[in-house]
Amino acid sequence: MAEDDMTQHGLAAQVAALRAEIRADHDLSGLDRISVALYDPRTDLLKTFIHASDRPNPLDHAAAPLASLPSLRDLAESGQSRTVNDLESVAQAGHDYVARLVASGYRASHTVPLLGRDGLHGFLFLNATCRDFFTPAALDRLRPYAGLIGQMVLRELDALRAMRSMVRVLLQIAAVRDGETGAHLARMARYSRLIALQLARHHDLSDEFVEYLFHFAPVHDVGKIAVPDHILLKPGPLTPDEFAQMKLHVGRGIEIVDLAVGEHAFVSGLHLRMLRNIVACHHEKLDGSGYPRGLKGDEIPLEARIVAVADIFDALTSRRPYKAAWSNERALAVLAAEAAAGKLDPECVAALAACPAEIAEIQARFVETMLG
Repeated sequence: MAEDDMTQHGLAAQVAALRAEIRADHDLSGLDRISVALYDPRTDLLKTFIHASDRPNPLDHAAAPLASLPSLRDLAESGQSRTVNDLESVAQAGHDYVARLVASGYRASHTVPLLGRDGLHGFLFLNATCRDFFTPAALDRLRPYAGLIGQMVLRELDALRAMRSMVRVLLQIAAVRDGETGAHLARMARYSRLIALQLARHHDLSDEFVEYLFHFAPVHDVGKIAVPDHILLKPGPLTPDEFAQMKLHVGRGIEIVDLAVGEHAFVSGLHLRMLRNIVACHHEKLDGSGYPRGLKGDEIPLEARIVAVADIFDALTSRRPYKAAWSNERALAVLAAEAAAGKLDPECVAALAACPAEIAEIQARFVETMLG
């Protein structure tokens, strides 16, 4: 796949293309799986991100604190790669993730920490279906590919950070004006991720989809920066004319995204569509009563339906100048009623309601004002 074509696809597609190129070499055809896990230093969480293989992913949507994975923590500290040419012997020692790899037919592994200027970003994992695959000769031939994949991942993460930095200023301005804190954005991004993980199996959502949803959810209302203060900050109900002006923030948000992201190619065409869908459609309702286009049902992209539920839930459970915070139970009951009335996606509401412990953990962690 040419590089220009590759930039129009998601990172998973790019890694899959390199995997096919590697396997075309007869001596390297035993390399079946390439995967990437990302590290979030703020939460110490290592979470699966990219998986390229003809087999089902044995570690789909897995996440764990790096502190609970001492062998990987040691690699992060040393910066060295690690080769295990007999995974079965490691699995017998009681390592769950390794046991799941072995159960899927993998017998050897090579792990590379992905280190940037500011520290650990994640790990690259190469898995083979036969023992003793990663010989010195094989590693020499794989090293350029591992380096290239590492660069692709870091470039993608740098692009995400650049995009979020540009939008962050706009979000901060909007937050100052309407009282919507950075903690709200951090929480609703994580609620969006919770919902997506619950729906992943039924909707065949990849880890890549979930990760980008997490990053893009806070951008949903960026167009509010263009709403006049007398409307945005009005304590009472809006008049029909004022509400018509408020609804224009969706279109302005799309314009901002296209300017800040699209022209600078910060994200692939695939992911830019997801971001635009979130901004454009998170105020749509399943019964067609939403705005700006009056979309119905599955006409509304799943990512926008997820973000809508996450956003409303956090608004209800947050204290605002004009209201006290609602309990989680009361907020979920309102969401369920809205779903029953055909406004919100019932699957998304049920998915969030299925995670009370995770919701409580997010609320406890993200109390202070901060951007996600």
